[in-house]
Amino acid sequence: MPHRYDLLVIGDANPDVILGPLTEPLAFGQREQLVDAGSLTLGGSAAIMACGAARLGLKVAFAGRVGDDDAGRYVRDALTARGVDTNALHTDPALLTPLTVVLTQDDDRAILTSPGTLAATSGADVPEALLAASRHVHSASYFLQPRLAADLPRLLRTARSHGATTSLDTQDDPSGAWSGLDDVLAQTDILLPNAAEARQLAGPAARTPEQAAELLAARGPLVVVKNGADGALCHDGRRLLSAPGLPVTPRDTVGAGDSFDAGFIAATLVGQPLYEALEFAVICGALSTQAHGGTRAQPTWDQVLTRSTLSARSTPSTRSTPENHTTRTGAPTS
Repeated sequence: MPHRYDLLVIGDANPDVILGPLTEPLAFGQREQLVDAGSLTLGGSAAIMACGAARLGLKVAFAGRVGDDDAGRYVRDALTARGVDTNALHTDPALLTPLTVVLTQDDDRAILTSPGTLAATSGADVPEALLAASRHVHSASYFLQPRLAADLPRLLRTARSHGATTSLDTQDDPSGAWSGLDDVLAQTDILLPNAAEARQLAGPAARTPEQAAELLAARGPLVVVKNGADGALCHDGRRLLSAPGLPVTPRDTVGAGDSFDAGFIAATLVGQPLYEALEFAVICGALSTQAHGGTRAQPTWDQVLTRSTLSARSTPSTRSTPENHTTRTGAPTS
């Protein structure tokens, strides 16, 4: 039977308070410092990715957990307003919605997160019927959600049994351990780290993003590495491909990697060849930096194509958008 959703995203969703750029070291001692910009916006790697995919035309559902508080209602309203189905976004009666403060400085940022419901999010929050109804299942912020991480191999295996492809963006590991991924990688078609994360996940033998991608690809998944201004690269276990960065002057890089993820999955689901999907994703990530917050500048499908050197070949047949495609296309291997 045709899948009801193009994409199911599982993971974190929270408000982000973004402040910056800092022009001097953060001062304690009850000192007040002024910055040029501040914004309250939807955050969480999974939530930003879901919004980016919906903006590109995919039919997207979200599964996760928020608190019974104003922050949780803000998250639900923000996802719904961007076209994401939130029927599986559960409300925890006891725990608070996670909150994140992002402090930016030059091309770097510090991130402070109060986990709230992240610690309680688990596989029980993801209905099997939703796994069966989705062409692709993506999970994010693996290390922030230990109960979900333990259940994720089973969830992804179930999704695959219903014909879905799967992907994972681990994000950072606050513990610094970067371990426990073998079972989930066995059920992951596409791994989507940034360059620093890829080197940590691959271990001390990986001195470059290229080496990290090759080592991780040997463990099973197609490995797609976000490499900042240098663009992105990927390894499918046999060969390495790279796509250059898109020259832009960023206003805010928060969530750019999640918008990249959305672009790569959207392009893959409509059958774009691997290099074209990589370039498409780079453009999605770059264009998303043109406004503050992770979702405000996420591009549409046509906006990406106007910046693509491969736009003539990248356009799906009859210029349809992803939700018009009902046939599953697996993760590319060549």
